[in-house]
Amino acid sequence: MRIKSLFILSITLLSFSCAQQQQSTITDLIKPVNLKEGVTTRLVLSDLFYADNYNVDFLTNTNFSIREDKKENIIEITPHKNFSGIDLISFNLFNKTFELPVKLGLKKKYLFSYKSKGNPGVVNLFGQFNGWNRENLPMNDEDGDGVYEIIIPLDPGRYEYKFFVDGEELIDAVNPVKVPNGFGDFNSVVIIEKMAADKHYLHILNYEIEDNRISYKYYYESIAKELVRQKNIIALIDNFKIKQENIKLEGNKLIVSFNKDELAGSKVIRLAVSKNGKATNFQTIKLADGIPIGEDSFNYWGDAIIYSIMIDRFYDGDTTNSNPVVHPELSIKANYQGGDLQGIIDKIEEGYFDSLGINTFWVSPIVDNTNNAYEEFPPPHRYFTGYHGYWPISATNVEDHFGDMQLAKKFVKKAHEHGMKVLLDYVANHVHIEHPFWKEHRDWFGMLELPDGRKNLRLFDEERLTTWFEPYMPSFDFENSEEALDVMTDNAVWWLKETGADGFRHDAVKHVPNKFWRTLTKKIAREIEIPAGREVYQVGETFGSFDLVSSYVNNGQLSSQFNFNLYDVAIPVFLNSDNSFELLDLQMQKTFSVYGVNHLMANVMDSHDKTRYMAYADEDIEINSNKAKELGWTNSPKVNHQSSYKKLQLHLAYILSIPGVPVIYYGDEIGMTGAADPDNRRMMRFDDQINSYEKETLNEISKLIHLRKEHSALRHGDFYTLIANEHCYAYIRSDMIERVLVVLNKSDDKQEVQLDVPHIYDEKNAIDLSNGNMYEINNGKLILDIPAIGWRILLLQ
Repeated sequence: MRIKSLFILSITLLSFSCAQQQQSTITDLIKPVNLKEGVTTRLVLSDLFYADNYNVDFLTNTNFSIREDKKENIIEITPHKNFSGIDLISFNLFNKTFELPVKLGLKKKYLFSYKSKGNPGVVNLFGQFNGWNRENLPMNDEDGDGVYEIIIPLDPGRYEYKFFVDGEELIDAVNPVKVPNGFGDFNSVVIIEKMAADKHYLHILNYEIEDNRISYKYYYESIAKELVRQKNIIALIDNFKIKQENIKLEGNKLIVSFNKDELAGSKVIRLAVSKNGKATNFQTIKLADGIPIGEDSFNYWGDAIIYSIMIDRFYDGDTTNSNPVVHPELSIKANYQGGDLQGIIDKIEEGYFDSLGINTFWVSPIVDNTNNAYEEFPPPHRYFTGYHGYWPISATNVEDHFGDMQLAKKFVKKAHEHGMKVLLDYVANHVHIEHPFWKEHRDWFGMLELPDGRKNLRLFDEERLTTWFEPYMPSFDFENSEEALDVMTDNAVWWLKETGADGFRHDAVKHVPNKFWRTLTKKIAREIEIPAGREVYQVGETFGSFDLVSSYVNNGQLSSQFNFNLYDVAIPVFLNSDNSFELLDLQMQKTFSVYGVNHLMANVMDSHDKTRYMAYADEDIEINSNKAKELGWTNSPKVNHQSSYKKLQLHLAYILSIPGVPVIYYGDEIGMTGAADPDNRRMMRFDDQINSYEKETLNEISKLIHLRKEHSALRHGDFYTLIANEHCYAYIRSDMIERVLVVLNKSDDKQEVQLDVPHIYDEKNAIDLSNGNMYEINNGKLILDIPAIGWRILLLQ
C-alpha cells in the first residue's frame, strides 16, 4: 500500500507540474475572516486559498497590524482598537491585487461569578462558549472576598456552562436555570439578550438586463435611517474589488452594473455595508455569464439535499451476504441485520429516491470491518460488531456483508445516472486492532497508557488528539508520524478515484490534527478537482464550540461540518413551549456571523449518533437525558401520539427552508423513532411495513424536499427575520430570482400572524406553494392563519 501510494503521488506531481506553473489567479472564493477584539488572529495561507506557491505580499492597512511569515506561509492580523465592522486587506500575487475580507463585531461582556465555600486552589469557567475546555477560562478572586469572577465577551444567545473547582464540576448555585447534560448531571444555562435595536441589513432587490449592461440592485436598511456612502460599501467580484464607477447610489439603493463581456463564465458578486463600526450581512450572488444561478436543481454543493444511510440497516438486496456474527452475548441490535449496497441500488432503481427528491447520498463506511464481536469498554460492557463500518481492518477492501468493489462502483454509477451524488464515510482517526496497519506499524499510533497511569480512553476533550475510543481501536498519532499521515491521505484520495464518489463525510474530525485535513485537501485539489474541474465536498463531524468546529472549515481543509451548535438550540426550542424562537434566531444569526449566510454547513434533525427526534417529540425521552442509551436496550420508544408526526414534519420544514445543506437521516421521512445508539439504527421499513401516519409523513417530507429543489431562494437566498416569538418563526429567503416566505408555528393552537413585509420589496401577493392559495399584501401588511404545529411556505410576488 505504501509503495503504491508513493508511486501514485509521484506520477500525480509530474502530471500537474506544468499546469501548476501556469497558475495565474486564485480560483477559490476567499471567505471573510472573523477577528476578535484585542486578539491577534493567525492564518495559514493555504486555508484561505489554494496555490502552487504563496509568494504573497500584503499591503499596509490603517485598521490592522499585519505580520507575514513567508517561510511558514502564515500571516498574523491584529485589529487596532478603533476598528469594528468589515474591511478588505489587499495582497499581491500573480501580478494581481486580491482582497481578503475581514470582519469584527463587538460583543457584549458578561460577568460570571462563583462564591466559594472554602479556599479552592483552581476555579475555572467552562461551557459551550469555549468548547467545554476546563482550563482556558480561569476565574480570580482579586479582592479576597471569596467570590471568583471572570468577564468574557459573548454574542446574544443561549449558553450552557459549569464551574470547574479543584477537579470537580459544579453548576452555578445562584442560577436556578439548569438542564440535563446527558451524563447524569446538569448544566447551568444563561441567556445573553440582544443589545439595543440597531438593525443593519442589506436587502436583495432584483437584477435587470438592458442592452449590453446587467445591473444588480440592493437596498441598505438602518434604523438610524442614515444614507450609505461609497466609502461604506464593501464590494467584490470574485476576489477583486469592484471599481467605484461600477457602483451607483440612489439614496440607500445600491446598483452594481457591468458590461456583459465582463461577466463571462462563472462569477461571484459579494456586497456588504460597513458603517459606524457596524456591518451588514454579506450578500452573495453566484452568476453564470452574468445570470444568477438557481433555475437548475444542482449548480453547486449548496444545492445538495443529503440522505444519510446506515447501510446495514437500510435494505437487504442480496440475502447471500446476510451472515450475522455468532456470539453468545451478542444482541441483534448490535449485529448485522442484512442491509447492503445492492439494497440501495434496488431502491434507486425502484424510484424511491427520485420520488423523495434526494440528490446526494451519505453512506456509512463501506470499508471492510472485523467479523468478530468485541466488548464495549464502558459498563454494562455489551458486545458489538462492526455492522456500522467504523472498525476498519483493511485499507482497500469493501465490507463483504455489503458487497465488493465492483458493486460499490455500480452503486456510485447508478446514483450518478439518477442525478445523485455520493459521499463516502471515511475513518481517518483510527483502525481496528485486526488491521494490518496496527499489526505492522505500531509507531503510527498513540499509546493507550498515559504517563499518569490512566488509560487514554474516551478522554474526548482532555486528550482530544490522542484518545482511543475503545481498547481495540488504536488512534493514529499523526502529529508524530508523517508516514501515517501520508499513507492515510493517499488512501482517502484512492477511494474517491477508485469508486468515482463525489466527496466524504469524515468521522471524528476534532480528534485528527488540522495538518491531516490540509494535506488531504491539497491532494484532492491537485489530483481530482483541478484535473477534472469539479468540486469535492467534505463534511466533518465535530462536537464542540463554534471556534473549534470552524477551525476546520475553510478552503484549505473541509467544506463543511455538521451544524450541531444550531441543532443543540433547535431541538429544545421546537419541543419546549417555554423556549422562544428568539433563541433559535439568535443562534441562526451566530451561525451566519461565523460561516456566512450562504454557508455549506450540514443541518441535521438527528443522526446515527443522536437520539431520534420522534423519541423526543413523543416524550418518551427527555432531551439530553442520560437514560437514552439504556432505554434503547430495555424499553425502546414507540410512537404513541399522532401529533408527534406533525412535530417532526414541522422540524423538517425548518431544516429544508434554512441556509445550509439539509440532511435527512434514513427513516426521518416516515417518522421513525429510537433512543440512543444502537436503537436509533433500526431496520428501515417500506411500503406495507409503514402505517398511515408514516405514509402521510413520507408524502409531506417529499413535498418539502421538492419545494427546496424547485425554489432557488430556499437554497441560495439570504435570511431576513420577520418574527421570532414563543409560538412562531417567520423569515424571508430572497435571491435575485425570487422571494420566499416561511412561517412556522410550534403551538398546539392555530395562530394568526401579522407580518410586516419590507416596503422596499414592493410585493403585492403571497402564494401558498402547498395549495396555490393567494393572500394579498396591503401596504406591506400580510395576515395569515398558520395551522397548529404547522407551517406555510409562500412565494411573494
